Amino acid sequence: MAAMAGRGSLPEGALFLGFDSSTQSLKATVLNNELAIVASEIVNFDSDLPHYKTEGGVYRDSTDDGHIFSPTIMWVEALELLLEKLKPKINFNKLKDAFSTMNSPVWMDSSTTKQCREIENEVGGALELAKLTGSRAYERFTGPQIRKIYQTEPNVYADTERISLVSSFMASILVGSYASIDETDGAGMNLMDINQRTWSKTVLEATAPGLEAKLGNLAPAYSAAGQIAPYFVEKFQFDKNCLVIQWSGDNPNSLAGLTLNTPGDLAISLGTSDTVFGITAEAKPSLEGHVFPNPVEPGGYMVMLCYKNGSLTREGLYVYFPLSYQVCMSLFHISDDLHCGFRCAKSVCREIVGCFQQLSRKNSPSKWLEFVWDISLGQPFYVKFIRVSRGPRTMIYFSILYIGGKLGFYYKDHEILPPLPVGFHRYIVESLSEASSDNLIEHEVEEFDPPSEVRAIIEGQILSMRGHAERFGMPNPPKRIIATGGASSNESILKALAQIFGCPVFTVQRPDSASLGAALRAAHGWLCNAKGSFVPISCLYEGNLEKTSLGSKLAVPAGDEEEDRELLKKYTLLVRKRMEIERRLVEKIGRA
Repeated sequence: MAAMAGRGSLPEGALFLGFDSSTQSLKATVLNNELAIVASEIVNFDSDLPHYKTEGGVYRDSTDDGHIFSPTIMWVEALELLLEKLKPKINFNKLKDAFSTMNSPVWMDSSTTKQCREIENEVGGALELAKLTGSRAYERFTGPQIRKIYQTEPNVYADTERISLVSSFMASILVGSYASIDETDGAGMNLMDINQRTWSKTVLEATAPGLEAKLGNLAPAYSAAGQIAPYFVEKFQFDKNCLVIQWSGDNPNSLAGLTLNTPGDLAISLGTSDTVFGITAEAKPSLEGHVFPNPVEPGGYMVMLCYKNGSLTREGLYVYFPLSYQVCMSLFHISDDLHCGFRCAKSVCREIVGCFQQLSRKNSPSKWLEFVWDISLGQPFYVKFIRVSRGPRTMIYFSILYIGGKLGFYYKDHEILPPLPVGFHRYIVESLSEASSDNLIEHEVEEFDPPSEVRAIIEGQILSMRGHAERFGMPNPPKRIIATGGASSNESILKALAQIFGCPVFTVQRPDSASLGAALRAAHGWLCNAKGSFVPISCLYEGNLEKTSLGSKLAVPAGDEEEDRELLKKYTLLVRKRMEIERRLVEKIGRA
């Protein structure tokens, strides 16, 4: 029966188009009926639509701390431009007068702390709200944002006929009428009853009057929003019977694109935001993290942690420093007893310097960060050298076997987890090599040396991910991590994930798993519609995953040597110390 309802049920020659409407760009992936990628495109808001003058796809309101938003019409024009690369133009200007407000708050906004506390108080506290909706009140969630507009711009609220998420808004454009909000993305609003999967009247009343009529109905993620509007048939030659499946959020789509269906697995998305997510059979909300309905399994749930300070914070750290042969010798402690393995430490050091200078001249933050991470240790340590030939150059990579004790907290924007304001905090943990979890002592410093700064910004985020994932009840250690997002192409960050979590790390063919997952969900939704009921998404690829564009491959194995186990023990100590310092920071300056 599964074979009958599987990939072979997809029409010969059919194409499935998935979109990822993210903070900085709009991406598209096209799958054929064999679930192989046949096309992909991207529109970067800053570079491809420069007339909007966004930075990182957003505007920051200097008069309202934490208020971050995007011009709504920009998303429409981005859709036009993306489709233009396939077939020409939409007249998006006609929609300008359709909006009750020209700007839309985005997930990076943190200006609604007051409204969050008001909603929580109305329903009996933060934990009660989490039990109802899957999350305590978060500034970026739609409910608090709606309440703020109701309070500060009552005329705008009164004039609004329909409130959409970015996902349902983009689907509405494609079907030419209001599309429903899907149940998974709807759970990220602080408005939906997570168990009943209907709007919670208790929370709606605590948010704004007459809200339910402005939201419309909820719909399962696998259902059809409708057929594509005639406009797109005429302009872009879409098939007139083309179905538009309900849009969802980027992380739910990534869950689908990563084929995440084993409870012991974790996915980590390293993008503008960093997220950690997995699946579970039952909803157990708490005061941190989120519980959403599983977008591809109606009876299950998706659990997630979200960090605001992701790639923009990582790539915003520029600490260039000169390297000489003497510095390299000192930094790597290369001697006659321990050297590169090629019997010539000095020549290796020269090659390291050459690579660094080459990367600096290219001014490529991600490449530079990958390289500097590999050499950024301020404490004595030992390394294994691995020589990898790539084209005309030979690159040197290092397998780190010992760590220092420097903990950094880097918040370019107000952070979600933990709820801390903009700021940078640095600590040195003393005598880590001889310490236990009971006697670790740290002291705060103003700055680290440049190599340690680079290391700390990467390590710190991953230590936080592990600490909060364990506290939220995610598997410890995971069976495996599947890494996605732009930074998942960085081999050194993947290595750090494996070392800190103590498990193997896998990657997928494309770091853009969100639009890939959207395309897979398009195929799944089409199949469910054709069968007249829900069918498991796994029947599309079960037994044939390696023949599709959905398979994952081992990027970094879990270390099984004695030095790897010792390294994991030290990271475990640092996780506990970091969580302890974080708790004190939240008590002292936290926003929640």
